[in-house]
Parts: sequence; C-alpha cells; structure tokens
Amino acid sequence: MGNKDTSFQKTRPIRLGEKLLDFSRPVIMGILNLTPDSFFDGGKYSQPDQWLLQTRKMLEEGAEIIDLGAMSTRPGAEMISEEEELARLIPPLKLLKREFKDTLFSIDTFRSRVAMHCVDEGAQMINDVSGGNFDPLMFATVAKLKLTYVLMHMHGMPKVMQKDPISTDVISKLRSFFEAKVAELHKLGATDIILDPGFGFGKTLACNFQLLRNMEKIRIEQLPILVGVSRKSMINKVLHTQPSEALNGTTVLHTLSLLHGANLLRVHNVKEAREAVDLVTYYRTEGSCED
Repeated sequence: MGNKDTSFQKTRPIRLGEKLLDFSRPVIMGILNLTPDSFFDGGKYSQPDQWLLQTRKMLEEGAEIIDLGAMSTRPGAEMISEEEELARLIPPLKLLKREFKDTLFSIDTFRSRVAMHCVDEGAQMINDVSGGNFDPLMFATVAKLKLTYVLMHMHGMPKVMQKDPISTDVISKLRSFFEAKVAELHKLGATDIILDPGFGFGKTLACNFQLLRNMEKIRIEQLPILVGVSRKSMINKVLHTQPSEALNGTTVLHTLSLLHGANLLRVHNVKEAREAVDLVTYYRTEGSCED
C-alpha cells in the first residue's frame, strides 16, 4: 500500500530492563496510584487484592509498563516524607514483582533514595516529574544504576505551579530545558532517556494545547516522548467535566498526541488507550489504497 507514514519510526530505541523498545508501535504505561489523594483515583488501590486485580487488568488490556506512584503531584498537592513514600511503594512493588515476574515496572518519584530502594526490588524505570530539579543526586543515581529515566518538565512546585504558570514561549522554554538536562545526563553516562512535556504541570491551558500541536519541536536527539494527559484539567476545562467524566476527552487527546509524535501514553484506562494506538497505527501504516 502506498503513502505510508513512517515518521514515528525515527525515534531512538530505549533499553528498559532486558527489553529494547523500538517504538515501531506506541507503548502503553498503565498507572497504579498508591496515593489517598490523587486527582482521579486516589485511595482506590490501597489493598493487596486491589493492586493485583488492577495490575492484571491493565496487563491483559495491553499495558507494557506499570507505573507505581505513592505521592500525588496534582496542583496544590502537599509533599509527604520519604519514609511515607517508601512505605506506600515497597510492599506493592514486592508483591507485584512476585506475581508478574516479567512485567516492566516504573516508579513515579523525584527522590534518588526512593529510586534506589525500588530498583533493589525490581523496578527498571524512574519517572521523575521534577526533571532532576528536586533532588540533586537523581541524575547521578540514574546514571550509576543504568536506569531508564523519564525526564519531565515541571514549572514550579506542585503546591503552587498553577498560580504562576508558563504563558508564553512554551516551545522554546521546554526545548532549552530538555537540551540542558539531556546534556547533563549524558555527561554522567545516562543514555536511556524519555522526554515528557509535563502537560498540566505549570502551563496555561493554551500552552498545553500549543505543546500538543508542536511536540516534534521539543524532541531532541530523536528521543521518545511520553504523554500524560489522562483525565487532566486540560480536558475538563474545555469540556466542563470532572475527571470521572473525562474518558472520552482523554481518548481524543490520546489520538491527537499519537498523531503529533507521542511514543508512550501514560494512562488510567488501558483498553481505550490501546484502541487509540491500534487505530492510529493502522491509519499511519496501512490505511491507504490504490486503484
């Protein structure tokens, strides 16, 4: 078939554990929130049977990575102690690694000590919302342990990031941020890096959509881009919905993200995200005919 769009295949492969992700198909990362106060499903997964059921469900529906988070970073969120974060993370991680031995686990943390403890329990990826800004030892830790690292952009701290969000020059600001941070990581020896624009983290609504339209302009060194828009306020502010009502809006933004270069989707609802991936992949690779 003619006129195939293969631009998404130009992304650099990333080593994740024993696997090499080449992103010939976009990858789904399923969210397992272990927090009592996350903006959508806080407190929903607090018991061992809930951890197991939700993880099994996400894997069966097509998630390739499970992302465990123990501290909410929603706008206005309060920080918890390192000890509390570890107490929330380690028991489920141990249990899930025993039950799902071959599964790839990511840890949503900005603390290097939390990262080290979780790697000892089998995690292979660190998803750092601060982009290394909250813990000066994070980059060195990632490099030393040869971890896959999600480098996310956040403007300000979670508690106040939406009080003075970025409102101009968002593309140039994020590109400069990624260039500087990736150079720093490379200097330390880290190579498996994923970029995350940080939708909703200290940007205005207009800037979030500007980022969505122009993701290829912030991609550097052909690194993969992760998008996390699931049920976020950039949907609800436009549609006048609540997070619980935002599944359809999420799927629309997932589709747009894939069309604009996303290589990974971090999602609450794996089945619907996988359907978006399947349809966009077909559209880009097979969806043409010739007489």
